[in-house]
Amino acid sequence: MRLAAALVLVALLSACSMVRLAYDNADSYLRWRLTSYLDLHGAASEELDAAIERFLGWHRAQALPQYARLAEEAALRVARGVSPEDLVWGYDSLSAQARESLRAGAGELAPLLKRLDAGQLAHIEARFVEDNRRFEREFLRGSEAERRERRARRIAERLEVWVGRLSQSQLERVREYSGSAPLLAEMRGRENLRLQAALLELLRAPATLEERLPEFAARWDRQRDPAYIAALGSARERLFALLLDLERSLEPQQRARAVAELRRYAGEFERLAEQVQ
Repeated sequence: MRLAAALVLVALLSACSMVRLAYDNADSYLRWRLTSYLDLHGAASEELDAAIERFLGWHRAQALPQYARLAEEAALRVARGVSPEDLVWGYDSLSAQARESLRAGAGELAPLLKRLDAGQLAHIEARFVEDNRRFEREFLRGSEAERRERRARRIAERLEVWVGRLSQSQLERVREYSGSAPLLAEMRGRENLRLQAALLELLRAPATLEERLPEFAARWDRQRDPAYIAALGSARERLFALLLDLERSLEPQQRARAVAELRRYAGEFERLAEQVQ
């Protein structure tokens, strides 16, 4: 799945504090990420470069204007005060845009992937094994208390990018959430294994790959374990409750910073979209 996920990088640049720098170097980053999985040489390597270029051209023309619109709309909603409906709108809107980028990226990659040989598929499988070990080190190490504390720190750091320094009471609310919300890393690990196996199965059936891969990439969650789906829904409800509580506690300067950041991203997305060649 990371083969397709790498191509959605530029659809998620709102998490990056250096949008233009990141986007201007997206082709190099995508090539680096993809070639860590794909053992390509000669004409196949050149074909990958062309696929990345086409994808980024599509993304500038089609996706960036949508992200600019979403960022500006989000700024308006944050300025007037966020409702539960606003959070659902934001989640659904970003998910829809990410799916479209995954579909487009997978469509560009499919003609190249259908020609992978047994050795190249074994290389991908070995990289998945490395990914799973890295996931365990990052998300499954330590006691439950340590893992909850690391999650609280990650959430606080991400929030402070948008609103500035959190107050002590806001930090305590984040810790309260992390202390009670379920830890889903074990389920995520099993989901990673499912996706990896499903992708390898697709790659080993090249006759239908071009038809099936784009939909697989866009609907990666279609075959999820029902227990994981239920756990994710519960976790999302708790996260939304946290965000609404924090939103009500924002100081005027914190809200103003969030609005300004969203509008800054909207402007960056618009300027980058204008660079379509």
